[in-house]
Amino acid sequence: MKKIYVSLAIIAVAFASCKKEEKTEPETGTMNDTIVHEEVAAQKPMDSAAMAQAWEKYMTPGEPHKMLADETGKWDCEMTFWMAPDAPPETYKSTADIKMVMGGRYQESMYSGEMMGMPFEGKSTVAYDNAANEYTSTWIDNMGTGLMVMKGKMEEGSNSMTLTGETIDPMTGKTCKMREVYTIVDENTRKMEMYDNKMGEEHKNMEIIMKRKM
Repeated sequence: MKKIYVSLAIIAVAFASCKKEEKTEPETGTMNDTIVHEEVAAQKPMDSAAMAQAWEKYMTPGEPHKMLADETGKWDCEMTFWMAPDAPPETYKSTADIKMVMGGRYQESMYSGEMMGMPFEGKSTVAYDNAANEYTSTWIDNMGTGLMVMKGKMEEGSNSMTLTGETIDPMTGKTCKMREVYTIVDENTRKMEMYDNKMGEEHKNMEIIMKRKM
């Protein structure tokens, strides 16, 4: 596996080193004004040992991945929705089956239940990018055809992370900003709060309380 990553890195660096901006020669009979084009300095290639070390660091699961792995198992979820700031809450129940995939590098969660009298299923993936030092989550479900992507970081000294992203409001076709606060309440409890700005200002539109099945 390391050999594959090293080979790819060498090819990428070699390509970058060879790619320089060319100078434009003035055409015969034209004015003598000279346009100076700066050459892009070639990137100094890393040695193979350094590249192998960088790739190994990038691909090796760390403490954030262990935190994601702690959620492996089945969970009962109580979901509460608010269609507008002054609207009464609507509650539904679902279950989540969480596992780690690809050698413990990503968390995959499958949700199922019933919502508005219809079967509900959803899937999320969560990654911690060692290079970017941030979490990325994706979400799809059978209540739409879009893919929501959120990114963020764990708040220092707390058990909460805040992620932000955008989605399309199907009612207006306009982009809507989203904010998620994910809290590790205790070993067997998680809370996810979602906010949007569809009404012109941010309001809470969803909350999910997750309880680990014993």
